[in-house]
Amino acid sequence: MANQPNPVTWGDFKSTLEQNADMHLQFEYEAGKFVDSSYHITEIKQAPIVSVDCGGQMNSWTEVIVQLWEPSVKEADRSMKVDKALKIFGIVEKSLPLDPNAIVKIEFGNSKFDMRQMYPGEFVTEGETFTVNLVPDFTQCKALSRNQSCGTSSADASCCAPAEKKEEPKLIVVAEEASCCAPGGGCC
Repeated sequence: MANQPNPVTWGDFKSTLEQNADMHLQFEYEAGKFVDSSYHITEIKQAPIVSVDCGGQMNSWTEVIVQLWEPSVKEADRSMKVDKALKIFGIVEKSLPLDPNAIVKIEFGNSKFDMRQMYPGEFVTEGETFTVNLVPDFTQCKALSRNQSCGTSSADASCCAPAEKKEEPKLIVVAEEASCCAPGGGCC
């Protein structure tokens, strides 16, 4: 299983982009596959997440989700420059102040790649292009990552471990002559 990526905060993401403002901003969603250069940044969402994990512990964090969209007809030969993306972020932040400590996710999909939210991974500068390599998110068990089990009853009971094998109840056939409800039969 791949390692969980180290999330990038919104503040760090913006700061990295600001250092490369004059470059073309590209996103690689799979090895060798890039979001089409005519993409748009169509929406930026801020999502406060509150959850209770299987170990009974409450968790909370905030995500900033940048949505990318490829138009059906190619509109540009080069991807947008980083400074244009930063201007879009500025417009959004006039109405919705974004938490600088929020985890950044990039939301993207097209006809050949199901829409999903991915983390910015490696940042690559090559020539006039600044590429954000996107890495997938993985499900996880927070209780196990804390060396706990799920629930509070037993350290041996874990939703993430194989289920305990329970014995099937056995059917006992009682002969007709022996009545369990007779005196001394043991039913009462």
